[in-house]
Amino acid sequence: MSFKKPSLSFSQIINMNVGFFGIQYSFGLQQSAVNPIYDFLGASPDEIPLLNLAGPVTGLLIQPFIGALSDSTWHPRWGRRKPYFFIGALLCSICLLLYPFSSSLWMAAGLLWILDAGNNTAMEPYRAFVADKLNEEQQPTGFQMQSFFTGFGQTLANLSLFIFPLIFIGKTGSLPTWVYASFFLGAVCSIGSIWWSMRTTSEIEPSAEELAQIRSKKVSVTESIIEIFQAIKVMPKVMWQLALVYLFQWYALFCYWQNSSKSIALSVWHATPKDNPELYEKAVSWTGLVNGWYNIVTFLSALALANYAKKYGAKTVHMTCLLLAAAGFLAFPHIENKNLLFFAISGFGIGWASMMGIPYLLVVSDIPKERYGVYMGIINMMIVIPMIFQNISFGYILKHFLDNDPRNAITFAGVLLAIAAVATAFIKPSPTKA
Repeated sequence: MSFKKPSLSFSQIINMNVGFFGIQYSFGLQQSAVNPIYDFLGASPDEIPLLNLAGPVTGLLIQPFIGALSDSTWHPRWGRRKPYFFIGALLCSICLLLYPFSSSLWMAAGLLWILDAGNNTAMEPYRAFVADKLNEEQQPTGFQMQSFFTGFGQTLANLSLFIFPLIFIGKTGSLPTWVYASFFLGAVCSIGSIWWSMRTTSEIEPSAEELAQIRSKKVSVTESIIEIFQAIKVMPKVMWQLALVYLFQWYALFCYWQNSSKSIALSVWHATPKDNPELYEKAVSWTGLVNGWYNIVTFLSALALANYAKKYGAKTVHMTCLLLAAAGFLAFPHIENKNLLFFAISGFGIGWASMMGIPYLLVVSDIPKERYGVYMGIINMMIVIPMIFQNISFGYILKHFLDNDPRNAITFAGVLLAIAAVATAFIKPSPTKA
């Protein structure tokens, strides 16, 4: 932008980020409800990683492409980023309505592909929307406000897994009835929260020079792919350094999300989905409460981390938070008292608050403003490539090196987060973001 962006009030920053609540409710269901649904439908532990391949693959294909398209878009009424996250939210809502009607593993996996396509269409244009709208002084608050709504949305999703089984008893079709209630609520939250942000927040209209540049670009699949590869070619060094951190960080997180309910079932109830489905359903319900707690910790700590990042530097904050998360994961599978799980997972709650906002502060000052969309999409490629690697490789690792024991998977995740913390120490951001 050729002018200094005006500062927004705190309530305006809240309003512009409310849409992230709905996106993250949907993501929370993917974290905590989809894998148990696979278990209910008869999947074995080593099949779970491949069944989760939808998310990272759609993220790899869609997010940078949508980011590049949004960089080249401007509509006087609908804006630059809004059309993309509205279409994404609408697609999510439709899939959330349909998902509980899955009658087989492959129907559930197929709907997950479409659900992830919707989430990925919405995600990075939304991050670019924040970078577009806020000046440098307010960007830490803006990105950490997204962490706040990430925690809030995922808290509601996870609490629904604990509360709804107490209200909606029995089964409908092949799945517990509470699954329908959780996913139907997610459908309403997804489109409703995006509508609120679109209604309350306008986009900054490009200058005449910027508008001419936008209109001079050819908006096509081919041109967008060329733009992505050109951006990667000249990508700032700090983004390559962040990519190494993300390799270990996001591989670890998928290990946790895929195995948390089965780990709790074994350590607390000494049950598996096949041997004792009733006790496993209790473990799934308790996992929803545990994961809900870490998301409460996330939204309670998110804005404090923004202040710490200003005071101590984003790198120091992220490294510390990764170590806290690693400690929590290392303790988690050894806990037999279900109430003590909340203490272990609190470290991950703080780490998750950092993961969803702080790394963007490390790189945003090095990204050209006219390429916010495509570079936010490329950052997502750094997230999804480790996830794809995890989905392809971890089934083999779990089966042949970790005794097919989900508790060992959580320990493995803790070690990887500790390595990610060490890799963070080698990041060299611009002096203003250090």
